[in-house]
Amino acid sequence: MNIPNILTAIRLALVPVFPLVFFSKMPNAIMISSIVFVTAGLTDILDGHIARKYNMITKWGSILDPLADKLMSLTVLLSLTIKNMIPIWVILIIGIKELMMIIGGAILFKKGTFVPAKIYGKISTTLFYISVIALDFSKHLGLFLLYVTVLSALYSLYRYVDNFKNIQKANKK
Repeated sequence: MNIPNILTAIRLALVPVFPLVFFSKMPNAIMISSIVFVTAGLTDILDGHIARKYNMITKWGSILDPLADKLMSLTVLLSLTIKNMIPIWVILIIGIKELMMIIGGAILFKKGTFVPAKIYGKISTTLFYISVIALDFSKHLGLFLLYVTVLSALYSLYRYVDNFKNIQKANKK
C-alpha cells in the first residue's frame, strides 16, 4: 500500500459520506457535502500526481482510481437528481457512459491491456467538478456547465469507444 493508493482508498470511503451529508438535516448540508466532493477531487489530483512523479503506479491503483472517480460522480449525480437539482437525463447519459467505460475497461483489463486516462476524459471530469460546485452558487450557471459537461462526456465516450475498437483490432492480429 503506497500513498497514492491510500488517497484512492480515502476517496472510495468518501463516496458514501457524500449522500449521508447531502441528505442530512444538518445546517449547510449541501455546502458540507460539496466540501466532501471537493476533498475527493483533491485526493484524485494528488494521488495521480504522486503516482506519476514518484513512479508509484500500481495495478490496484490503476483499477481503483477510475472506479472511485466513477462511483463518486454517479453518487453525486444521483443525489442531485433525487433532490431535483438536475434533470434526470443528465444522470442517464453520464451513467450509461460510465457503465460502458467500466465494462470496456474490465474487458481490456482481463486481456492484460490498460488504457491510461486521456486528456479529454480529464477535461470532462474537471468540468463535472466545476459544474457541481457552481450549482451551489448559481443554479443557471451550474446547469449550463453541467450541460457542457454532458457534451464533453459524450465526446470522451466516443473517443474511448474508438480507442477500444482499435485495441480490440490490434489484439486480434
